[in-house]
Amino acid sequence: MQKEELMKGDLEKADGLYRSDFEHDSCGIGFVAHLKGEKSHDIIENALTMLTNMEHRGGTGFDVCCGDGAGLLIQIPHDFFVDNCTKRGYALPAFGDYGVGMVFFPSDEAKRDACRELFNEIIEDLGLTVIRYRLVPKDNSTLGQAALDTEPQIEQVFVGKPEGMDTQEFERKLYVARNFAIHSAREKVEEIGTDFYIISMSTRTITYKGQFTTAQVREYFLDLQNEKVVSAMAMFHSRFSTNTFPAWRLAQPFRYLSHNGEINTVRGNVNWMRAREELLQTSNFTPEELKMLHPICDREMSDSSNLDMVIELLVLSGRPLAQVMMMVIPEAWQSHESMDEVKKAFYEYHSCIMEPWDGPASISFTDGNVIGATLDRNGLRPSRYLVTDDDIVVMGSETGSLVIDPARVVKKGRLQPGKIFIADLVQGRIVSDDEVKADICSKQPYG
Repeated sequence: MQKEELMKGDLEKADGLYRSDFEHDSCGIGFVAHLKGEKSHDIIENALTMLTNMEHRGGTGFDVCCGDGAGLLIQIPHDFFVDNCTKRGYALPAFGDYGVGMVFFPSDEAKRDACRELFNEIIEDLGLTVIRYRLVPKDNSTLGQAALDTEPQIEQVFVGKPEGMDTQEFERKLYVARNFAIHSAREKVEEIGTDFYIISMSTRTITYKGQFTTAQVREYFLDLQNEKVVSAMAMFHSRFSTNTFPAWRLAQPFRYLSHNGEINTVRGNVNWMRAREELLQTSNFTPEELKMLHPICDREMSDSSNLDMVIELLVLSGRPLAQVMMMVIPEAWQSHESMDEVKKAFYEYHSCIMEPWDGPASISFTDGNVIGATLDRNGLRPSRYLVTDDDIVVMGSETGSLVIDPARVVKKGRLQPGKIFIADLVQGRIVSDDEVKADICSKQPYG
């Protein structure tokens, strides 16, 4: 089908003059982490402070109490959830033996019950166990009317891991359950509506987000105000959506990334992913599970969200997160005469199986064990980082968003075009771009 025919078809389906093709973002992103993996509530507080100080990076409508979206991704606060469940007569398994899903349910009770029934059935069909649901405590008194009109009921679902299943396989099962539930709900719109969405579902991380201004994230989610909610890292995002309609589900962070910029090639990227779906094979998913994941990308979601979906698939099919980021946002390697041949061979090999998701972009990313950031090859969305003498790592799209005594700073810098900055919270150190890429590019004879 020619490009003109594709555009004509889109226009015929359009409602008014709105076109999702022209959605762009200019957002605030960043993270705070403890390099040695020590969890504390201060990490969350500092990230929320940085987020609030990036108010100018987030958009609002005529009603300034209605933000374009903001949120925070943290590690699962295991002790907090254990205490909460114990008080309500439930027992949680050991950390890693359960996953937590953050779910947007419809505000209508009948539709919510239908969603829950569908979701539970899918979880159990995959051999997993629903332990309990928890209504997420909130204070919506500061929200504007537009956000209130579309406000979902937010709940957490605790899902148990079967005996004998390893954590990585369990993580993949949670991924399949989440995706298939979202796809299945789309086929029952009359019964369920369009408000059902699963923000995150993992054994490692959880995302608190919504159609907020930056300050409203802390005010709305009472969990984030609780001193018992601790994490060794917190990744945040403030959304400025130009030419788009804000929505609860489009707020960031997503499951692996926060994105500042736009993806100019998103139409082609999504079409290519759709074209190759029938060819996908991996030992990590059965053919039936792969079918349940289709479509991998979602045309109803944003460019950033679709990139996150591709990253998630590539990571859970067995690749390290840093390698996946190199695949989807490569350096400018084709005419780079001085680039190491081993690295150039890596990029050339992967260019045959994954086209770049191109556009001016700064991206923060995490899998719960490592957290980092990268710039696209043009470097038009600069971000800066610093490390303090007590092992706190701060990265942001703005300088000065968190006040830190300069005497405590032992290292600082800014992201370079095409380069990766990684804080490994398991190894307890910063891994340089050269070390990351030398290790990844030497694992296979890509040349």
